[in-house]
Amino acid sequence: MNKLFKIASRLLPFLVAPLFAHVNVASYKSYVDSLLPGTTFGMSLRSVKMGKEIGNINGNEMFTPASTLKTLTTAAAIHFLPLNYEPKTEITVFGDIRKRTLIGSLKIRGEGDPNISARYYDDPFYMLNAMVDSIRAMDVDTIIGEIDLDTSYYTGPWKAENWRRNFYDSWYGAEIGPLGFNDNCVTIRFWPGYFSGDTAVVSIQPNVGYVKVVNNLKTVKGRKKKWVYGIDPDKSIITLGGTIGEDVDSASMVLPIRNPIGYFRAAFMYALRNRGVVFKERKSSSNTELKKMSFSSAPLLSILDEINQRSQNFHAETLLRNLGAQISGEGSVEGGRKAERKFLLEMDLNPTDFDVWDGSGLSPENKVKPSAVTKLLAKMARHPKGEYYINSFASPGVGSGAKRMQNFEAPWLTRFKTGYIAEVHALVGYIYTVDGDTLTAAMYLNGTNTNPDCKSKDVLDTLWMRLISYTNNDYKSLLQMKTLWLDAQGVSGLNKRLDYFSKRLIGTPYKLGPMGEGHLDTVDDKPLVYLDSVDCVTYLEHVVALAMAKSEKSLYRQLQRLRYKGSKVSFLTRKHFLLDDWVGEGKYAKVVPMEGEVSVTRTMPKKEFFRNHNLTYTGKENPLTIRYMPLDEAIEMAKRTYKGVMKVLGIGIVGTSDKIDFTHTGFVIFMPGQKPVMRHASSQRRQVVEVPLAEYLQTRKIPGVTFFKFIQH
Repeated sequence: MNKLFKIASRLLPFLVAPLFAHVNVASYKSYVDSLLPGTTFGMSLRSVKMGKEIGNINGNEMFTPASTLKTLTTAAAIHFLPLNYEPKTEITVFGDIRKRTLIGSLKIRGEGDPNISARYYDDPFYMLNAMVDSIRAMDVDTIIGEIDLDTSYYTGPWKAENWRRNFYDSWYGAEIGPLGFNDNCVTIRFWPGYFSGDTAVVSIQPNVGYVKVVNNLKTVKGRKKKWVYGIDPDKSIITLGGTIGEDVDSASMVLPIRNPIGYFRAAFMYALRNRGVVFKERKSSSNTELKKMSFSSAPLLSILDEINQRSQNFHAETLLRNLGAQISGEGSVEGGRKAERKFLLEMDLNPTDFDVWDGSGLSPENKVKPSAVTKLLAKMARHPKGEYYINSFASPGVGSGAKRMQNFEAPWLTRFKTGYIAEVHALVGYIYTVDGDTLTAAMYLNGTNTNPDCKSKDVLDTLWMRLISYTNNDYKSLLQMKTLWLDAQGVSGLNKRLDYFSKRLIGTPYKLGPMGEGHLDTVDDKPLVYLDSVDCVTYLEHVVALAMAKSEKSLYRQLQRLRYKGSKVSFLTRKHFLLDDWVGEGKYAKVVPMEGEVSVTRTMPKKEFFRNHNLTYTGKENPLTIRYMPLDEAIEMAKRTYKGVMKVLGIGIVGTSDKIDFTHTGFVIFMPGQKPVMRHASSQRRQVVEVPLAEYLQTRKIPGVTFFKFIQH
């Protein structure tokens, strides 16, 4: 595995305290308007670390969220419910057992387990078989009596309201009940008949004798695929029509059933027969309790994965009702809404910013404010269970993101929840930035009906990746620094490490001013970390940061300590003047005494410098004493063979202008028995080079040079 990828997961834990600027998102709206005319775009971007919104486009308007509403359902659930919460199905056995025959009844109470299916098992009957096997373990192979299905856990309408009519005939719109089986769906598979004109061959999976298929699907020549279906609104009767070509291998559809309680009963009866238990229905009056057993298919975190990663509406609607039953005492949509309103108030969020009609987001009546959604996500990022919540989200190549941002180079930098219903596309989630912050983002497209769905998705994905790239345009370089640091774990001592890293960067292309404050300041938004090219100062800073960092995790922080006063990232706090700000600070470097040194006093024009960038410098412009070795003496020193212990010094080239302290910088390496060499980012040779110090100085017309030693701080 690539070394960069191995260390990628170590990138995020470091922290600094940046001065976060407002991100300019105006271009995002222009992009949407140009590609999706007539679409309403809403966006909010928020910094978790700073606790404030940093980008907003119609963020306080109400938008239809589609499936991104699931982030509210799951947030409320993980807030109120314990992590080991499991929806249960309880079976109570009443009566007497005589010669392996139970004379009595079974009471089956459902508490909304959405996973009595093959989702986590190789057989959709796995859980039902386990229930029957537990009854058999009581030495029972015959039941004479009743099976009572207790559905009191849910109240109010079970069928979701305010959905579009066609949703109820699709697998993603299956009815909800406290007892369910196989997502309350069946798979209808069909093949062409032997000859043209024959009725197609149809199978039902799983077939528990509950669903009836009226088969009007005819076989025709060729590869025609023109089948249609209809589902009775009240009964599980599916009518197939249309045609299927003789050369078509097979086809299938997953369709919802009607009346989930009847479906569960039929499936349980099937399991009884399958496990060899005879059931004879007879009225029973026995109330003698013999045994109570509880079954559960999966815990809360698995359910959250199904909802947020794979966007399962069935699970979201079930969880909303379960949340209502557990928190509000009412297993219904309204009970779930009450629990969510309580959650929002406890999180100091305004419930009126969320107009909720279901748990899955299928209803077009659902409305949210993008700004409120990013606030919710930010609150959850700091929640005691926030890690579990965020990990339940999808990402590029995972879950509902399986076909989203597939070629994105750093998928680990984001987790998101997708959303789509007719005329609505949405994307909300988390973005991790190179400075250690977490951004919460929400993007909504409403009224996309005149634009292709694929184009709407592509626009959102493009904006999302653009945002990640903008806030992580230095990510690749930071990974490169981490690789360099890890390669040098056997190199100890500041001088040896300075020598090692300054040599490793030889050949790096030269570019003047390649770095800035990234997305943290608007004056100079070039990368905060950048090794694709360097100038003389950024070469110096990267090498020193690599040499001084205590771990690969602290590289970013170490670099910003070197570059910025108080580690506060902004153009105003950057150490622009190498001697006055960088060396003069005295934390990481100090001027060393030099043979025959002389000095000159200059005042750095900082007010003028910052005024040229439309900024006001409020500090004092104090006179600066520049101590340096005259050029002739420096050349003579550089011609001599060095006899001391190995050391690496910084070098500052003193120019003639009164408005600058040093005109150039680099490293001088003093090796015993050798003449000193200089490593620097050369503007003439357009790369980092190593040259004999004497050779370099002999080509200069300068007053002299200053040497400074580095201090491990």
